[in-house]
Amino acid sequence: MTISRREVLSDELLSWTGVTVSPHRFGGIEFLYGGKEIGHIHGDHLVDLLLPKSKRDDVVATGLANPHHMFPHSGWVSIHLKSEKDMTNAAELLRFKYEYLVNKIDGIRSEKETSG
Repeated sequence: MTISRREVLSDELLSWTGVTVSPHRFGGIEFLYGGKEIGHIHGDHLVDLLLPKSKRDDVVATGLANPHHMFPHSGWVSIHLKSEKDMTNAAELLRFKYEYLVNKIDGIRSEKETSG
């Protein structure tokens, strides 16, 4: 039996500390860290994630992702999972977003602990 692209990415993300999964409001599933969305998968073929604007512009310019399929001028990007390279790109960008959230959320927690 073949493992779906969705299952491969799900297994990868759920192996990261603190990552949870839940249904996404527009279909598919979303991955969260500290209650904030890392990204979401529609079916077995499309990953969407929100990136800081400068990172979004870089990944679109280099072809790692496309402008979002519905909101092309936003910070969102889409990755159509057609090849192994697309899977690698999706995993790398989801990892970037995860680490971004870890640093942001854990930084806020540390600030509160030291100031409170």
